This record gives sequence, C-alpha cells and structure tokens, in this order.
Amino acid sequence: MHDVFGNSVAVAAFSDPAAELKFESTFRAEHFPLPEQTLIIDDYAATLPLSYSASDDVDLAPSKARHYPDPEHKLDAWVKSLLDEIQGSGTLDVLMAMIGAIKSGFTYERREEVGVQTPVETLELKAGSCRDFAVFMMDAVRFLGLAAQFVSGYLYDEALIDAGGGLVGGGATHAWIQVYLPGIGWVEFDPTNALVGGRNLIRVAVAREAGQAAPLVGSFTGAGDDFLALHVTVEVTAE
Repeated sequence: MHDVFGNSVAVAAFSDPAAELKFESTFRAEHFPLPEQTLIIDDYAATLPLSYSASDDVDLAPSKARHYPDPEHKLDAWVKSLLDEIQGSGTLDVLMAMIGAIKSGFTYERREEVGVQTPVETLELKAGSCRDFAVFMMDAVRFLGLAAQFVSGYLYDEALIDAGGGLVGGGATHAWIQVYLPGIGWVEFDPTNALVGGRNLIRVAVAREAGQAAPLVGSFTGAGDDFLALHVTVEVTAE
C-alpha cells in the first residue's frame, strides 16, 4: 500500500508465536549523479521573507507549520542571530549558512533511543543524531516561512567506494530535510554533513514530520517479562 505521502508501505501480521522477528530489506540502486550545479530559483523567491504563490501555498501550508513548542523563543533567537551574522537575506545564502552552522556548531551523536529530540533540546545540548538535526533545521526553516519535509534514507559517499570491503555508506539509516524553493522545487539539505542536493543521498521516504517516516512500527502480544530489543544494521556496497 501507499501512505498519504506516497511512500511504499508493507503490512505484515503473524498469528503463530515466535522467539524472534527479523526483517531483511534489500534493494539495488543504479546511480546517475549529475554534475555539481548552481541552484536557480525564481527571482521573487531569491530573498527572504518569501511568500509562496497562492496556489502553492494551499498545498504547502501543512509543511510550513511548526511542530514543536518554543515558548521562550530560543530557536527563533538562534535563527535571528544567524541572519545577523551573514548580514544578508538571500534565501540560498541563509539555508547554506544554516546547514554550515549546524555542522560546525553541533556535535553528532548516534542515538539508539526511540523518537527525536525537540529542536529546543537539540539547541540546548548542542548535540544530537541526524534525525535530531533534521527536525531542528525543519522547525528553523519553518520559522522563516519556508515549507520543509522530513526525509529518511541512506547516505551514499562516492569517495569511499574503494574503501575496505567496498563500504560506501554508514551503518544506519540517515535523515535530512527537503525545502521547497519556487523554480526548482523540493531541494535536499543535510545538516549533519552540510550537503545540498541529492547527489550523495538515497531517499526512501518523505513525510511532514519525523514520526511519519519511521522505517518499522508495530506491536506484539507477550508476557510482561519478555525480553524486548531492537538491533538494526545497514550496509551500502558498490558493485
């Protein structure tokens, strides 16, 4: 089936008891990378504040709404200080400065805990996982009035193709965001690695919020003291 965002969804149910449940997902992607290029957006969208056209705004409205509370406006203040530092209002300049600031000012930490940190938590800790950084940037972008979506997938690094064992990606799923820019459409921004565009990113699912793009969800019936654990491995190789 497909969800409301058009992502492919597989549903499975099991009636017999079992000691272990294991899912294996394998796919082969043929990569045709485009050369690095300058993003060209419509003239009216080149500077902030940006107002989408009336027709676009109807469809983009849910992706513009902020999802997490910021009662003390800490995230707002962070965005405003960023705007003061770059001394400009160019849309792409601001977005590039934002991913650069997250990359350089925050510490990446792989987290096994369920869910995501709120943007304020990530700001206070100055640390988080890729999904935490994606959620942080998504609300920061929405503060500027831009539409943003959460993306789940994998990181593909061509520079590591000849590494030992052919490993060319991380050992986990990856998360980043898309921002809608008139004239070019949805553009990928990865704040964890300060990447722009989809050259090194394998998109699997797109959603309005992080919780809607969970790779695996479900429930089980068992005894109260049953051992419950989840182990995930991801391997990206080049043929």
